[in-house]
Amino acid sequence: MPSQPLIGVTTYLTRARWGAAWNLRAALLPAGYPRHIQGAGGLAVLLPPDNPATAAALVGRLDGLILAGGEDLDPALYGAAPHPRTGPPAPERDRWELALLDAALRQGVAVLGICRGMQLMNVHAGGTLNQHLPETVGHKDHNPRVGTFSHHRVEPVAWTRTGQLLSAPVQVATHHHQGVSRLGAGLIASAHAEDGTIEAIEYPGDRFRVGVQWHPEAGEDLRVITGLIHAAIEGAP
Repeated sequence: MPSQPLIGVTTYLTRARWGAAWNLRAALLPAGYPRHIQGAGGLAVLLPPDNPATAAALVGRLDGLILAGGEDLDPALYGAAPHPRTGPPAPERDRWELALLDAALRQGVAVLGICRGMQLMNVHAGGTLNQHLPETVGHKDHNPRVGTFSHHRVEPVAWTRTGQLLSAPVQVATHHHQGVSRLGAGLIASAHAEDGTIEAIEYPGDRFRVGVQWHPEAGEDLRVITGLIHAAIEGAP
């Protein structure tokens, strides 16, 4: 059983600038993700988009998987036309992360979906997304300013794994304009915002398969990541 489980975390694949002159296509990930993994006792490895056919073999080398936040999912994945406010699709990333998630669920590897990652978990299970929450909830509190995290209150469902991790309502870092509309098969809602928006989902059972709509890596609360790390250690051979 490893003392430091290997946690794979997915990345963007996009054009980026750095230094004085560089402007290239890059695999990107905010530093908060590896910082949280390391702070909770894990080893972080980045998983940029790759051939989906390799996903099962790669997941077989991991102790845990984090599906990171990022671009809007392609609405075609859940049979919808794009809303005017839905961002351009990232098909390479969509295909890759769906393959990783499928492999992790089949192999019993611990999974944590964050923001986009939670939405991907729902779509993988046959669920649908609300493509622009302000039209439903009547406010922009989940994403008041693009590029800046805000905070709102989330209440976990006590009897769920999410409820066991958090135990009480908590202020979370938020930056999303989409959310779960119809839950996918087998999933349960395990936390809600005050406006009723589903803020966490999970598969019931002994395996850690949790998605959160907020961004734990943007703060200092390690409880969600620590839950993944502990599950990864317990599930490792």
